Amino acid sequence: MTHAYFLHEDPKEQQIMKPYPPLGILYVSGFLEEKGIEHSVFDTTFSTKTQFYEHMLTEKPDFLAIYINLMTKQNVLEIIEFVKKTPALSHTKIILGGPDVRYNAENLLNFGADVLVIGEGEETFFEVISQKPIHEIEGVAYKNTEEKIVINPERNLKKNIDELPVPNRKKIDLNKYLETWKTHHRASSLTISTMRGCPYTCRWCSRAVYGLSYRRRSPEKVVEEIVELQKNYRFDHIWFVDDVFTISHKWLERFAEVLDRQSVSVSYECITRADRMNEEVIGLLKKTGCFRVWIGAESGSQRVIDLMDRRVKVSQVQEMINLSQKVGIEAGTFIMLGYPNETEQDIKETLTHLKKSNPIHFTITITYPIRGTELYEEVEANSTVADLYWGASTDRDIDFKRAYSRRYYQYAIQWIVNEMSFFQRKTKKLSRIESSKAKLRAIKARIGMFLNK
Repeated sequence: MTHAYFLHEDPKEQQIMKPYPPLGILYVSGFLEEKGIEHSVFDTTFSTKTQFYEHMLTEKPDFLAIYINLMTKQNVLEIIEFVKKTPALSHTKIILGGPDVRYNAENLLNFGADVLVIGEGEETFFEVISQKPIHEIEGVAYKNTEEKIVINPERNLKKNIDELPVPNRKKIDLNKYLETWKTHHRASSLTISTMRGCPYTCRWCSRAVYGLSYRRRSPEKVVEEIVELQKNYRFDHIWFVDDVFTISHKWLERFAEVLDRQSVSVSYECITRADRMNEEVIGLLKKTGCFRVWIGAESGSQRVIDLMDRRVKVSQVQEMINLSQKVGIEAGTFIMLGYPNETEQDIKETLTHLKKSNPIHFTITITYPIRGTELYEEVEANSTVADLYWGASTDRDIDFKRAYSRRYYQYAIQWIVNEMSFFQRKTKKLSRIESSKAKLRAIKARIGMFLNK
């Protein structure tokens, strides 16, 4: 089992240097171990393709299972080509799982994958490698003896995810991740998942694995996992990878009670929505050890947020960011520009929103449509999908007809980033020289926007 993410072959990721263990395949690994299935995990994060290929030639596995997503797609395709062209691996069956398989099934099977695990992976993958008749396995796609693509009925999602074992972290060298974080960021971080799925309907968001579901592990199980990690590893923070950490206030209250009863102290960051926050919830976040909360906004324009079907008010986002930072929790937010029908006025409102909320952290990207989402369906007819060779591109490369050119939005990002830098430096009365430089960069970016409409 592997995940095809090679940190040292990705210049952008080397700049960030925030690698996280592959929780998805470690969950599957834990399930296989519980079932008594012999297997290994080759963690590619700190390896190279050459080392991985040498390992494959040494082991000659019966099955090679790879997690695939937007970031790793090209690496996965290279690995498939290597396996299929290597005589010593002619018996190796390639199984793919992850968010990219559902809406790319035909392309992946035609490229050389033998089986696709669609949706929740543990039970389906176990049945595949146990060699249960393929036509009887729910949640798989494959080619039959006539080379026709078959997609079996979906497997029902597991209702009680407390029954699943925790990620099998001992299959990898977790300390490499902690050391990398410590070296580059002075603090180390680990990931924990407390829930699966998201019941919200944001038009740009992919729900390819867990769908519109919400299933939560009990607070007791989560705290048990935290305690086990604290016994075996030295780390500073936890990143809860859930889509909406505060979706259930009752769960959060129980989480606080269990931590307190067991005298467990933890420092963590999480993602949530402003409409699932209030003063009491923020107090619980602070009490349970939250040092940073990411509150989704995506835009500062209510009109654009409504087009996204975000179902949240800009004023709520601003209020919750301000309240979080008031009690000493760092707040971060996400912004995307270039959404269909977004105007320059909307972008100005986004800058105003950021100044009003003034989060410590924020990220900005240009909107891109992911296959299977409502956004993709909306823009497909006016996009570059037909012009791209699937085997050499990802959904991030898809562009579509927008109000302005792509270059315009690139300048718009520079404008917002530098206007915020100027605003925050001025507010904190920091270096006038650096403030002036930020303002100058913002003016240049604004000119770039004007020239590239």
